[in-house]
Amino acid sequence: MNPTYTTAEEAVKLIASGNRVFIHGSASTPVKLIEAMLQRSNEISNIELVAISTYGNLDWNHPEIVKSFYFNSLFVSENIRGWANSERGGYVPVFLSEIPKLFNDAYLPIDVALLHVSPPDAHGYCTLGTSADVAVSAATNAKKIIAQVNPQMPRVLGDGVIHISEFDAVTWEDTPLFEVNYDLKTDEVTAKIGLQVAALIEDGATMQMGIGAIPNAILGSLHSHKDLGIHTEMFSDGVVPLVEKGVINNSRKKIECGKIVTSFVLGTRKVYDFVNDNPYINCMNVAFVNDVSVIRRNPKVIAVNSAIEIDITGQVCSDSIGTYQYSGIGGQMDFMRGAALSEGGKPIIAIPSTTSKGISRIVAHLNEGAGVVTTRGHIHYVATEYGVVNLFGKNLEQRAQLLTSIAHPDHRTKLERAYHQRFGRMIKGI
Repeated sequence: MNPTYTTAEEAVKLIASGNRVFIHGSASTPVKLIEAMLQRSNEISNIELVAISTYGNLDWNHPEIVKSFYFNSLFVSENIRGWANSERGGYVPVFLSEIPKLFNDAYLPIDVALLHVSPPDAHGYCTLGTSADVAVSAATNAKKIIAQVNPQMPRVLGDGVIHISEFDAVTWEDTPLFEVNYDLKTDEVTAKIGLQVAALIEDGATMQMGIGAIPNAILGSLHSHKDLGIHTEMFSDGVVPLVEKGVINNSRKKIECGKIVTSFVLGTRKVYDFVNDNPYINCMNVAFVNDVSVIRRNPKVIAVNSAIEIDITGQVCSDSIGTYQYSGIGGQMDFMRGAALSEGGKPIIAIPSTTSKGISRIVAHLNEGAGVVTTRGHIHYVATEYGVVNLFGKNLEQRAQLLTSIAHPDHRTKLERAYHQRFGRMIKGI
Protein backbone atom coordinates (compact mmCIF):
# COMPACT_ATOMS: atom_id res chain seq x y z
CA MET A 1 0.00 0.00 0.00
CA ASN A 2 1.41 3.38 -1.04
CA PRO A 3 0.21 6.23 1.18
CA THR A 4 0.43 9.84 0.09
CA TYR A 5 3.05 11.58 2.19
CA THR A 6 3.16 15.30 2.77
CA THR A 7 5.44 17.64 4.70
CA ALA A 8 5.11 18.10 8.43
CA GLU A 9 4.33 21.78 7.82
CA GLU A 10 1.44 20.85 5.54
CA ALA A 11 0.19 18.06 7.80
CA VAL A 12 -0.22 20.25 10.89
CA LYS A 13 -2.49 22.63 8.99
CA LEU A 14 -5.26 20.24 10.10
CA ILE A 15 -4.89 21.76 13.59
CA ALA A 16 -7.35 24.60 14.12
CA SER A 17 -7.66 27.26 16.81
CA GLY A 18 -9.36 25.96 19.94
CA ASN A 19 -8.28 22.34 19.36
CA ARG A 20 -7.08 19.98 22.05
CA VAL A 21 -4.01 18.16 20.65
CA PHE A 22 -2.62 14.90 22.02
CA ILE A 23 1.14 14.36 21.68
CA HIS A 24 2.56 10.83 21.53
CA GLY A 25 5.26 10.38 24.19
CA SER A 26 8.56 8.92 25.35
CA ALA A 27 10.77 7.64 22.51
CA SER A 28 7.73 8.04 20.24
CA THR A 29 7.58 11.82 20.72
CA PRO A 30 6.94 13.18 17.16
CA VAL A 31 9.40 16.06 17.40
CA LYS A 32 9.15 17.04 13.72
CA LEU A 33 5.35 17.42 13.93
CA ILE A 34 5.60 19.33 17.22
CA GLU A 35 8.13 21.75 15.72
CA ALA A 36 5.90 22.34 12.70
CA MET A 37 2.89 22.93 14.95
CA LEU A 38 4.74 25.42 17.16
CA GLN A 39 5.83 27.32 14.05
CA ARG A 40 2.14 28.04 13.39
CA SER A 41 1.86 30.10 16.58
CA ASN A 42 0.95 33.24 14.60
CA GLU A 43 -1.79 31.41 12.66
CA ILE A 44 -3.62 29.51 15.42
CA SER A 45 -4.51 30.21 19.03
CA ASN A 46 -6.01 28.69 22.15
CA ILE A 47 -4.46 25.27 21.50
CA GLU A 48 -4.40 22.89 24.47
CA LEU A 49 -1.64 20.28 24.36
CA VAL A 50 -1.96 17.07 26.39
CA ALA A 51 0.73 14.44 26.84
CA ILE A 52 2.51 12.18 29.28
CA SER A 53 6.33 12.09 29.06
CA THR A 54 7.76 13.88 26.05
CA TYR A 55 11.40 13.62 25.00
CA GLY A 56 13.62 15.53 22.62
CA ASN A 57 14.62 19.16 22.23
CA LEU A 58 11.39 21.18 22.15
CA ASP A 59 12.18 24.82 21.42
CA TRP A 60 9.00 26.23 22.90
CA ASN A 61 10.16 28.96 25.24
CA HIS A 62 9.28 32.01 23.14
CA PRO A 63 6.52 34.52 23.99
CA GLU A 64 4.92 34.27 20.55
CA ILE A 65 4.70 30.48 20.90
CA VAL A 66 3.57 30.23 24.50
CA LYS A 67 0.74 32.74 24.01
CA SER A 68 -0.90 30.44 21.44
CA PHE A 69 -0.51 27.16 23.33
CA TYR A 70 -1.40 25.84 26.78
CA PHE A 71 0.35 22.65 27.94
CA ASN A 72 -2.01 20.61 30.13
CA SER A 73 0.41 17.89 31.12
CA LEU A 74 -0.59 14.45 32.37
CA PHE A 75 3.00 13.80 33.49
CA VAL A 76 5.66 16.51 33.64
CA SER A 77 8.87 15.61 31.82
CA GLU A 78 12.11 17.58 31.80
CA ASN A 79 11.68 19.27 28.43
CA ILE A 80 8.35 20.90 29.38
CA ARG A 81 8.91 21.33 33.13
CA GLY A 82 9.23 25.10 32.88
CA TRP A 83 6.16 25.28 30.63
CA ALA A 84 4.00 23.14 32.93
CA ASN A 85 4.91 25.32 35.92
CA SER A 86 4.19 28.59 34.10
CA GLU A 87 0.93 30.51 33.70
CA ARG A 88 0.57 28.83 30.28
CA GLY A 89 0.83 25.32 31.67
CA GLY A 90 -0.79 22.95 34.13
CA TYR A 91 -0.70 19.43 35.49
CA VAL A 92 -3.53 16.91 35.89
CA PRO A 93 -2.96 14.56 38.87
CA VAL A 94 -4.09 11.16 37.59
CA PHE A 95 -3.07 7.52 37.81
CA LEU A 96 -1.47 6.37 34.57
CA SER A 97 -4.01 3.53 34.39
CA GLU A 98 -6.87 6.04 34.31
CA ILE A 99 -5.58 8.41 31.63
CA PRO A 100 -7.29 6.40 28.86
CA LYS A 101 -10.57 6.98 30.70
CA LEU A 102 -10.03 10.73 30.30
CA PHE A 103 -10.09 10.21 26.53
CA ASN A 104 -12.65 7.39 26.33
CA ASP A 105 -15.25 9.16 28.49
CA ALA A 106 -14.62 12.64 27.07
CA TYR A 107 -13.21 14.24 30.19
CA LEU A 108 -10.53 15.42 27.77
CA PRO A 109 -11.95 15.04 24.24
CA ILE A 110 -9.14 14.87 21.67
CA ASP A 111 -9.48 16.87 18.47
CA VAL A 112 -6.12 15.95 16.94
CA ALA A 113 -3.57 13.25 17.82
CA LEU A 114 0.07 13.63 16.76
CA LEU A 115 1.54 10.13 16.49
CA HIS A 116 4.97 8.68 15.69
CA VAL A 117 4.60 5.27 14.04
CA SER A 118 6.45 2.48 12.27
CA PRO A 119 6.06 2.18 8.47
CA PRO A 120 3.05 0.29 7.14
CA ASP A 121 3.47 -3.40 6.43
CA ALA A 122 2.30 -5.11 3.24
CA HIS A 123 -1.28 -4.87 4.50
CA GLY A 124 -1.07 -1.19 5.41
CA TYR A 125 -0.76 -1.63 9.19
CA CYS A 126 1.55 0.58 11.21
CA THR A 127 2.27 0.28 14.91
CA LEU A 128 2.55 2.89 17.65
CA GLY A 129 6.13 1.74 18.01
CA THR A 130 7.76 2.09 21.39
CA SER A 131 4.70 3.59 23.14
CA ALA A 132 1.23 2.07 23.16
CA ASP A 133 0.49 3.29 26.73
CA VAL A 134 -2.19 6.03 26.54
CA ALA A 135 -1.70 6.59 22.79
CA VAL A 136 -3.99 3.67 21.94
CA SER A 137 -6.96 5.42 23.55
CA ALA A 138 -5.94 8.85 22.22
CA ALA A 139 -5.81 7.51 18.66
CA THR A 140 -9.11 5.69 19.05
CA ASN A 141 -10.89 8.82 20.25
CA ALA A 142 -9.20 11.58 18.24
CA LYS A 143 -11.30 13.29 15.57
CA LYS A 144 -8.18 13.62 13.38
CA ILE A 145 -4.83 11.82 13.39
CA ILE A 146 -1.56 13.18 12.02
CA ALA A 147 1.18 10.56 11.81
CA GLN A 148 4.94 10.87 11.54
CA VAL A 149 6.10 7.64 9.85
CA ASN A 150 9.68 6.74 10.67
CA PRO A 151 11.62 3.76 9.22
CA GLN A 152 13.77 3.80 12.39
CA MET A 153 10.71 3.25 14.62
CA PRO A 154 10.50 -0.43 15.59
CA ARG A 155 7.41 -2.39 14.72
CA VAL A 156 6.15 -3.33 18.19
CA LEU A 157 3.35 -5.87 18.46
CA GLY A 158 0.38 -5.64 20.79
CA ASP A 159 -2.48 -3.13 21.09
CA GLY A 160 -0.82 -0.35 19.11
CA VAL A 161 -1.59 -1.61 15.60
CA ILE A 162 -3.31 0.93 13.40
CA HIS A 163 -4.08 0.97 9.67
CA ILE A 164 -2.61 3.82 7.69
CA SER A 165 -6.05 4.61 6.27
CA GLU A 166 -6.97 5.87 9.76
CA PHE A 167 -4.54 8.78 9.40
CA ASP A 168 -5.79 12.10 8.09
CA ALA A 169 -2.30 13.28 7.19
CA VAL A 170 1.01 11.41 6.97
CA THR A 171 4.58 12.68 6.86
CA TRP A 172 7.78 10.67 6.37
CA GLU A 173 10.67 11.41 8.74
CA ASP A 174 13.74 9.15 8.77
CA THR A 175 15.26 10.06 12.13
CA PRO A 176 16.89 8.27 15.10
CA LEU A 177 14.76 7.74 18.18
CA PHE A 178 15.53 9.51 21.44
CA GLU A 179 17.84 7.32 23.54
CA VAL A 180 18.62 7.08 27.25
CA ASN A 181 21.56 4.99 28.48
CA TYR A 182 20.98 4.18 32.14
CA ASP A 183 24.30 2.28 32.38
CA LEU A 184 26.05 5.65 32.22
CA LYS A 185 24.04 6.85 35.22
CA THR A 186 24.95 3.98 37.55
CA ASP A 187 27.31 4.81 40.43
CA GLU A 188 28.41 3.24 43.72
CA VAL A 189 25.23 4.29 45.54
CA THR A 190 22.82 2.97 42.91
CA ALA A 191 24.86 -0.24 42.65
CA LYS A 192 24.48 -0.80 46.42
CA ILE A 193 20.74 -0.17 46.22
CA GLY A 194 20.53 -2.58 43.30
CA LEU A 195 22.07 -5.33 45.42
CA GLN A 196 19.81 -4.50 48.41
CA VAL A 197 16.65 -4.79 46.30
CA ALA A 198 17.81 -7.81 44.30
CA ALA A 199 18.09 -9.70 47.59
CA LEU A 200 14.33 -9.19 48.09
CA ILE A 201 13.44 -10.73 44.73
CA GLU A 202 12.62 -14.44 44.76
CA ASP A 203 12.81 -16.86 41.86
CA GLY A 204 9.55 -16.87 39.92
CA ALA A 205 8.76 -13.23 40.70
CA THR A 206 6.96 -10.94 38.26
CA MET A 207 8.72 -7.59 38.05
CA GLN A 208 7.79 -3.97 37.43
CA MET A 209 10.68 -1.58 37.24
CA GLY A 210 10.39 2.16 36.88
CA ILE A 211 12.71 4.45 34.94
CA GLY A 212 16.29 5.21 35.95
CA ALA A 213 19.65 4.03 37.16
CA ILE A 214 18.34 2.17 40.22
CA PRO A 215 16.01 -0.18 38.29
CA ASN A 216 18.87 -0.76 35.85
CA ALA A 217 21.22 -1.59 38.74
CA ILE A 218 18.66 -4.01 40.18
CA LEU A 219 18.34 -5.82 36.86
CA GLY A 220 22.12 -6.05 36.67
CA SER A 221 22.11 -7.89 40.01
CA LEU A 222 19.68 -10.62 38.98
CA HIS A 223 21.81 -12.87 36.78
CA SER A 224 21.68 -15.77 39.26
CA HIS A 225 17.89 -15.72 39.55
CA LYS A 226 15.49 -18.08 37.80
CA ASP A 227 12.12 -17.93 36.06
CA LEU A 228 11.53 -14.21 36.40
CA GLY A 229 8.71 -12.49 34.57
CA ILE A 230 8.02 -8.95 33.34
CA HIS A 231 4.70 -7.15 33.64
CA THR A 232 5.59 -3.48 33.73
CA GLU A 233 4.48 -0.10 32.44
CA MET A 234 7.92 0.31 30.83
CA PHE A 235 11.26 -1.40 30.43
CA SER A 236 14.72 -0.53 29.19
CA ASP A 237 17.99 -2.17 28.13
CA GLY A 238 18.58 -3.97 31.43
CA VAL A 239 15.90 -6.53 30.61
CA VAL A 240 17.55 -7.71 27.36
CA PRO A 241 20.59 -9.64 28.74
CA LEU A 242 18.37 -11.33 31.34
CA VAL A 243 16.08 -12.57 28.53
CA GLU A 244 19.07 -13.72 26.49
CA LYS A 245 20.45 -15.61 29.50
CA GLY A 246 17.07 -17.22 30.28
CA VAL A 247 16.74 -15.55 33.69
CA ILE A 248 13.60 -13.84 32.43
CA ASN A 249 11.37 -16.41 30.75
CA ASN A 250 7.91 -15.38 32.02
CA SER A 251 7.07 -19.03 32.69
CA ARG A 252 5.36 -18.50 36.06
CA LYS A 253 3.14 -15.55 35.21
CA LYS A 254 -0.63 -15.87 35.25
CA ILE A 255 -1.22 -12.94 32.84
CA GLU A 256 0.25 -13.36 29.33
CA CYS A 257 2.36 -16.31 30.43
CA GLY A 258 5.46 -16.66 28.27
CA LYS A 259 5.48 -13.01 27.18
CA ILE A 260 6.84 -9.69 28.37
CA VAL A 261 3.99 -7.25 28.98
CA THR A 262 4.69 -3.54 28.83
CA SER A 263 3.03 -0.31 27.74
CA PHE A 264 6.14 1.49 26.50
CA VAL A 265 9.87 1.02 25.97
CA LEU A 266 12.63 3.58 26.54
CA GLY A 267 16.37 3.10 26.31
CA THR A 268 19.01 2.76 23.61
CA ARG A 269 18.92 1.35 20.10
CA LYS A 270 19.71 -2.04 21.65
CA VAL A 271 16.30 -2.34 23.28
CA TYR A 272 14.53 -0.80 20.28
CA ASP A 273 16.05 -3.50 18.06
CA PHE A 274 15.11 -6.14 20.64
CA VAL A 275 11.41 -5.24 20.56
CA ASN A 276 11.25 -4.84 16.77
CA ASP A 277 8.73 -7.32 15.32
CA ASN A 278 9.31 -9.54 18.37
CA PRO A 279 6.27 -11.69 19.25
CA TYR A 280 7.77 -12.17 22.73
CA ILE A 281 6.82 -8.54 23.48
CA ASN A 282 3.22 -7.50 24.07
CA CYS A 283 3.04 -3.69 24.18
CA MET A 284 -0.44 -2.91 25.48
CA ASN A 285 -2.88 -0.21 26.48
CA VAL A 286 -1.87 1.07 29.91
CA ALA A 287 -5.48 0.75 31.08
CA PHE A 288 -4.83 -3.01 31.03
CA VAL A 289 -1.14 -3.13 31.95
CA ASN A 290 -1.56 -0.91 35.02
CA ASP A 291 -4.92 -2.26 36.16
CA VAL A 292 -4.49 -3.28 39.80
CA SER A 293 -6.90 -6.20 39.34
CA VAL A 294 -4.67 -7.50 36.54
CA ILE A 295 -1.33 -6.85 38.24
CA ARG A 296 -2.33 -8.66 41.46
CA ARG A 297 -3.08 -11.90 39.60
CA ASN A 298 0.59 -12.47 38.83
CA PRO A 299 2.70 -14.21 41.50
CA LYS A 300 5.25 -12.45 43.70
CA VAL A 301 4.89 -9.07 42.01
CA ILE A 302 7.91 -6.87 42.68
CA ALA A 303 7.16 -3.19 42.12
CA VAL A 304 10.17 -0.89 42.33
CA ASN A 305 9.59 2.84 42.24
CA SER A 306 11.42 5.99 43.26
CA ALA A 307 10.68 9.12 45.27
CA ILE A 308 11.81 12.68 45.80
CA GLU A 309 11.41 12.47 49.58
CA ILE A 310 9.81 10.30 52.28
CA ASP A 311 8.80 11.58 55.69
CA ILE A 312 9.40 9.54 58.85
CA THR A 313 5.79 8.31 58.90
CA GLY A 314 6.09 6.80 55.41
CA GLN A 315 4.43 9.44 53.24
CA VAL A 316 6.06 9.35 49.80
CA CYS A 317 6.40 12.42 47.60
CA SER A 318 7.36 11.38 44.09
CA ASP A 319 6.02 14.11 41.83
CA SER A 320 6.87 17.55 43.22
CA ILE A 321 9.54 19.58 44.97
CA GLY A 322 7.38 21.56 47.32
CA THR A 323 4.80 23.22 45.06
CA TYR A 324 7.00 22.88 41.97
CA GLN A 325 5.62 20.15 39.72
CA TYR A 326 8.60 17.98 38.86
CA SER A 327 7.05 14.87 37.31
CA GLY A 328 3.73 13.15 37.97
CA ILE A 329 1.82 10.39 39.71
CA GLY A 330 2.38 8.07 36.77
CA GLY A 331 1.94 4.38 37.48
CA GLN A 332 3.55 4.29 40.91
CA MET A 333 0.36 3.70 42.87
CA ASP A 334 -1.04 1.30 40.27
CA PHE A 335 1.89 -1.04 40.85
CA MET A 336 2.48 -0.35 44.52
CA ARG A 337 -1.08 -1.44 45.23
CA GLY A 338 -1.01 -4.29 42.71
CA ALA A 339 2.17 -5.70 44.25
CA ALA A 340 0.77 -5.41 47.76
CA LEU A 341 -2.27 -7.46 46.74
CA SER A 342 -0.26 -10.05 44.80
CA GLU A 343 0.45 -13.32 46.59
CA GLY A 344 4.00 -12.92 47.87
CA GLY A 345 4.26 -9.46 46.31
CA LYS A 346 6.58 -6.69 47.49
CA PRO A 347 6.00 -2.99 46.79
CA ILE A 348 9.36 -1.19 47.10
CA ILE A 349 10.42 2.45 47.14
CA ALA A 350 14.13 2.57 46.31
CA ILE A 351 16.04 5.83 46.67
CA PRO A 352 19.52 7.17 47.39
CA SER A 353 19.62 8.46 50.96
CA THR A 354 20.51 11.97 49.74
CA THR A 355 20.11 14.16 46.68
CA SER A 356 23.08 15.08 44.48
CA LYS A 357 23.44 18.17 46.69
CA GLY A 358 23.63 16.12 49.90
CA ILE A 359 20.08 16.87 51.07
CA SER A 360 18.40 14.01 52.93
CA ARG A 361 15.58 12.29 51.07
CA ILE A 362 14.27 10.91 54.38
CA VAL A 363 12.83 13.90 56.19
CA ALA A 364 10.93 14.80 59.35
CA HIS A 365 8.24 16.58 57.32
CA LEU A 366 7.58 16.78 53.60
CA ASN A 367 8.30 20.14 52.00
CA GLU A 368 5.39 22.57 52.18
CA GLY A 369 3.14 21.94 49.18
CA ALA A 370 4.67 18.54 48.38
CA GLY A 371 2.31 16.01 46.84
CA VAL A 372 1.81 12.60 48.45
CA VAL A 373 1.79 9.95 45.73
CA THR A 374 2.15 6.79 47.82
CA THR A 375 0.36 7.19 51.14
CA ARG A 376 1.59 5.84 54.44
CA GLY A 377 -1.23 3.31 54.20
CA HIS A 378 0.27 1.90 50.99
CA ILE A 379 3.98 1.98 51.82
CA HIS A 380 5.77 -1.31 52.46
CA TYR A 381 9.49 -1.66 51.69
CA VAL A 382 11.91 1.26 51.54
CA ALA A 383 15.48 0.76 50.34
CA THR A 384 18.52 3.05 50.39
CA GLU A 385 22.22 2.25 50.12
CA TYR A 386 22.16 1.82 53.92
CA GLY A 387 19.62 -0.98 54.03
CA VAL A 388 16.03 -2.08 53.54
CA VAL A 389 13.12 -1.73 55.96
CA ASN A 390 9.53 -2.94 55.80
CA LEU A 391 7.03 -0.45 57.23
CA PHE A 392 3.93 -2.57 56.72
CA GLY A 393 2.18 -3.17 60.04
CA LYS A 394 4.49 -0.77 61.88
CA ASN A 395 3.15 2.15 63.91
CA LEU A 396 4.32 5.72 63.39
CA GLU A 397 7.02 5.54 66.03
CA GLN A 398 8.40 2.27 64.72
CA ARG A 399 8.42 3.68 61.18
CA ALA A 400 10.37 6.71 62.29
CA GLN A 401 12.97 4.46 63.92
CA LEU A 402 13.28 2.23 60.86
CA LEU A 403 13.52 5.06 58.34
CA THR A 404 16.10 6.88 60.44
CA SER A 405 18.20 3.71 60.45
CA ILE A 406 18.56 3.78 56.63
CA ALA A 407 19.02 7.54 56.31
CA HIS A 408 22.44 8.96 55.54
CA PRO A 409 24.51 9.05 58.76
CA ASP A 410 25.08 12.80 58.33
CA HIS A 411 21.34 13.39 58.73
CA ARG A 412 20.39 10.89 61.41
CA THR A 413 20.98 13.28 64.32
CA LYS A 414 18.47 15.73 62.86
CA LEU A 415 15.94 12.93 62.35
CA GLU A 416 16.52 11.70 65.91
CA ARG A 417 15.73 15.19 67.21
CA ALA A 418 12.53 15.23 65.16
CA TYR A 419 11.68 11.81 66.59
CA HIS A 420 12.23 13.07 70.13
CA GLN A 421 10.11 16.16 69.51
CA ARG A 422 7.28 14.06 68.11
CA PHE A 423 7.30 11.06 70.44
CA GLY A 424 8.90 12.49 73.61
CA ARG A 425 11.76 10.00 73.84
CA MET A 426 15.04 9.18 72.17
CA ILE A 427 15.66 6.51 69.55
CA LYS A 428 17.70 3.60 70.93
CA GLY A 429 20.16 1.48 69.07
CA ILE A 430 20.77 3.56 65.92
